[in-house]
Formats: sequence, C-alpha cells, structure tokens
Amino acid sequence: MKRYIMHIDMDAFFASVEQLDNPELRGKALIVGGLSGRGVVSTCSYEARKFGVHSAMPMAEARKLCPHAEFLPGRMWRYKEVSNQIMAIFQEEAPLVEQLSIDEAFLDVTGMERLCKDVRNVGWHIKERIKNEIGLTCSVGLAPNKFLAKMASDLQKPDGFTVIAHEDARNFIAPLPVTKIFGIGGAAQQSLAKFGITTIGQLANADRSILQKVFGKNADKVQHLAMGLDDRPVVPETAPKSIGRETTFEKDLYTYEDCKGAILELSGQTGYRLRNKGYSGRTVTLKVKFKDFKTITRSISSESDISCDEEIFALAVKLLREVNYENGVRLLGVTVSHLQDGSCGSLCFEENTKLLQRNATIDNLKKRFGENIIHRGGRHS
Repeated sequence: MKRYIMHIDMDAFFASVEQLDNPELRGKALIVGGLSGRGVVSTCSYEARKFGVHSAMPMAEARKLCPHAEFLPGRMWRYKEVSNQIMAIFQEEAPLVEQLSIDEAFLDVTGMERLCKDVRNVGWHIKERIKNEIGLTCSVGLAPNKFLAKMASDLQKPDGFTVIAHEDARNFIAPLPVTKIFGIGGAAQQSLAKFGITTIGQLANADRSILQKVFGKNADKVQHLAMGLDDRPVVPETAPKSIGRETTFEKDLYTYEDCKGAILELSGQTGYRLRNKGYSGRTVTLKVKFKDFKTITRSISSESDISCDEEIFALAVKLLREVNYENGVRLLGVTVSHLQDGSCGSLCFEENTKLLQRNATIDNLKKRFGENIIHRGGRHS
C-alpha cells in the first residue's frame, strides 16, 4: 500500500491570529515577539517579510528593516487556544496525527483514498474547515513520507497545496537547493559547493566518500533524504525528551549572586512545568550564553528522580560554580531530561513530604493566576 503523509503548517500563525482578532491589522506589516532591546521576532506577517524580516531575528534589526510595522508582544494563551481548535480538526479528519509544534503537524492519511476517491480531497477539506471555522489559512504538503511532505508544504506559502507524487518524488526535488534539506545550513552548503554539489539531485548522486567528509556518520541519512527516502512513521503524542525554561536578560549578568537568583527563578518555572505535565527527571542541564554569544551547556545527574524546584535548583547551582560568568552572561536556561512519568523527590521522606506540599501549594496558585503570580526567594548557596 502506498503511504500518504500530509504536513500542514499554519501561515504566519501568531501574526495571523492577531490579524484575525483585530481586523484593523489585516494587510499591514505586523511583527510579533519580544519588544525589549534584546527581544527577538517570534513571527511576522507576510507584509513584513517583504522587507526582510523573519522569525528569530533580533527585534532591533526588525525595527530598522520595517520601522512602519505594528509591533506586538504576543499572547501565547490565545495562540494555544486557536492551536487546540486546529489540532481538533486534524484529529477528526485523519487517523494518525503527530503534532510538531503549536502550528504544524504530520497527518498519516494512508488508505483514505478508499473513502474519498482522491486523498488530495482530505487536504482540501481540512484547508476549507480551518478557513471557515477558524478564519485562518494553512499550507499543505502531501507526499509519500515526512521529509517530502514537510518540504512540499513550504514551497507555495501562504495558503498553498503542493503534492509530490510517489513516481515523481526524486525528480521533483532534484533541482532544489541542498539547503531545502533540514539541517543543511550555510557551512555544509559551502563545503558541498567546493565539490560542485549545489542541488539535491547532485547530492543524491554524489560519491559517498565526499559526503562523509561533509556529514560524517550522517552521510547515509542525508543522501537517503536527497533520494526522497524517509521511512519514519507518524507517531501520535510523543512524550517530551526534556522540559525547561530559559531567559535572555535586559542587561548582562556579571556576578554569582545575580546568576544564582536567575537560576532560582528558572528552576521554579521548570519544576512547575514538570509537575504540571506529570513528569520527573534525572538530569539537570544548565545553558549559558555569554555576552559574545558563545554558548555552553553543563549537565549533572541525580541518583533518583527529581521534580521539586529546590532539587532542580541545588543541581543547577552546582553547575553554575563551574562557569566563568565574569565576562557577562546574556542568557541562562535550566532543563530537566531523562524524564519519567510521575513526580517525586530524592530527599529523605519527612523533608521530601514538606517539599512536595510546598510545591503543590505554589502550583495551585500558578494554575489559578498564572506562572508569574509568585517568584521564589531563598538562601541556597
């Protein structure tokens, strides 16, 4: 049986939701993201993209490129609300749905041609429902596998629908630039160009020894993708590999006390998210981005599962002591990985019970009034 995989990506999602809720913003250049001096663009309308603005760009640069745009800080609660409506439509229309992010998903529609004669009708029907029921547009890619479907959805944005047929897949992607393969960035592109490889077709036919020089152990994987091959299944509701929080500071941090205070806050946010999702973990990772944008990570593991804020903080502070922060810290992040179902603690029973009770009280307040309703303070060293 032929596989039919669909990738659906909402068009400029955050900006489109803002334009949906405020019709006066429609047709205007709109940029959503952090409005501080160190903020970055989360997304922008297609009107703003004409001026070179794109996601992950520093907000200061976006203001220079498009000073006449409307700038908004974003409303994540609203985007999640609309995302839930969209994902509900996907679940109703396809037997297998794998959500990738707040605004995109893979749908396995294999076999549905028996119900609707042409599997493309599933995509058109979903686009119509999203437009009529929610008021937004999306771009759809339909192909034999995940790799091709995701590539297809990006080829005719916004409001596009691209089909890559099984028999035409390799020829269809052959003339496209190698950067269309996710993970091939500027450095790899330059390395390939030295060997005369600039298109996906040339990459598919390249000598393996050349690809090993560029991609190392991933050479075979990359070449298979260039051939249009990808056997990954659509997996519904995959469990997260890690949970964490990070923050970029308005001013660089130069002292241990300032960094420790920030880590205390991040540990509380991470612990809350762990417990709210019903997880505990073994490994704490500290991410540090310095003033010069150099980034390092340091990790430490606990002998047993942890989920309490205090436990996460204690391990993160140990990692902080190994970091030279005197040249300025721009960003800090705290993440817990090696997750297990259920929250628990690693301290002795009596103390652990007190911690769990204290964390539960804080969690209830955050659920009722939002994560920012309470901030932690402490004398940890």
